[in-house]
Amino acid sequence: MAQHKASTGNHTKTGNKPAAEAKPQQPFSLKRFLQSLGPGLITGASDDDPSGIGTYSQAGAQLGYGIGWTMLFTFPLMVAIQEISARVGRVTGHGISGNVCRHYPLWLLNIVVALLFIANTINIGADLGAMADATTLLVGGHPILYVLLFGVASVAAQIILDYKRYVAVLKWLTLSLFAYVAALAFARISWGEALAGIFIPRLAWSENYYTTIVAIFGTTISPYLFFWQASQEAEDQRVDSRKHPLIEKHYGAQKEFSRIRADTIIGMAFSNLIALSIIVTVAATLHVAGKTDIQSSAQAAEALRPIAGPFAEAIFALGIVGTGLLAVPVLAGSAAYAVGEGRKWPVGLARKPKEAAAFYGVLALSAGFGIALNFTSINPISALYWSAVINGVLAVPVMVLLMVMARRHDVMGRYVITGPLYWLGWLSTAAMLLSVLAMGVGWLLDAV
Repeated sequence: MAQHKASTGNHTKTGNKPAAEAKPQQPFSLKRFLQSLGPGLITGASDDDPSGIGTYSQAGAQLGYGIGWTMLFTFPLMVAIQEISARVGRVTGHGISGNVCRHYPLWLLNIVVALLFIANTINIGADLGAMADATTLLVGGHPILYVLLFGVASVAAQIILDYKRYVAVLKWLTLSLFAYVAALAFARISWGEALAGIFIPRLAWSENYYTTIVAIFGTTISPYLFFWQASQEAEDQRVDSRKHPLIEKHYGAQKEFSRIRADTIIGMAFSNLIALSIIVTVAATLHVAGKTDIQSSAQAAEALRPIAGPFAEAIFALGIVGTGLLAVPVLAGSAAYAVGEGRKWPVGLARKPKEAAAFYGVLALSAGFGIALNFTSINPISALYWSAVINGVLAVPVMVLLMVMARRHDVMGRYVITGPLYWLGWLSTAAMLLSVLAMGVGWLLDAV
């Protein structure tokens, strides 16, 4: 009854307004549309970090075109879970960690945040190592110097640059991913086999196969992406004085949800297109040539030289550096948002360092530990593949928590997630769980 009254009153108010006073419909503008893209596009692009490139390269080298179906399968799943993450951030004005600390026990928050921090730190170390090796391939020099250079530059950019300028830099860095589309031109691709691999799943019951599946799922549907996109939606709302959390101010909610959906679909489609390009390129070159043991993205780039030529190697290596410069800040930033929101500190890249010293301290600490991994006996490049597996395992409880949270009225108010998006989010969670269970069963069978 109240709902009927509200809608009737709203209709009367707009209905009495003369037609001349109605706000005219603005024509479509490509520039305005591109400017509206932000958290979803950057999240999707950062998904193809050097760690992800290494995982996709390994998958293509070991399993060939037949593993391409995973990109088609994961696309709607990652769109759903990322859109839900973004909605949580936009509706509540808090990221995932900020909502967990307000509605769940402290021990649960601490476990999730600690695991995320560890996984992100390993990822940062692996990414910096891959970027350094790729730069060494291109211009020579000592890899450790490049680790320091890229690590410090990534942290400094987040601290020094104005927030809007920093986001613009990240958007421009997404263009580096087109290097992998360009790399397709240097490979002799059997398009019939490639398309069959995309549309017809080829399953094999083995530990190696399912570990690869979990690694692909883990690097494609990664926990840090959930935290980053939710926190960035909350951040964008905080820096725009015209916006408020939708749970407080309902006006314009559907327009915001439409923007989030378009941003997320485009970002995830971009991410999966690049990932598929990497798999197909490596399958057409290294797998066909019998080079199936690829341990890193930089090694994949180097191995391309005798098969696809120096240009393919250079394009592949440049892409590693560009995606790393995009991903390392996102990894360190998502860890800082998770820790800071969980402790209810002032957080946000839009804040000055003195206003959010603890937040920036965690950000620098995460990146610092990642840099330090490259100075220890632990080889972050060999950890690259396993960081994706860790992300895949960690994603399951985080996704369950996110799905339950998105259905709670005390968290989301009138904007609880319902309908196809809700069930697709649970399907994404179930798919991740099944892949992890299949990997575990494969390990047990191989042990026996």
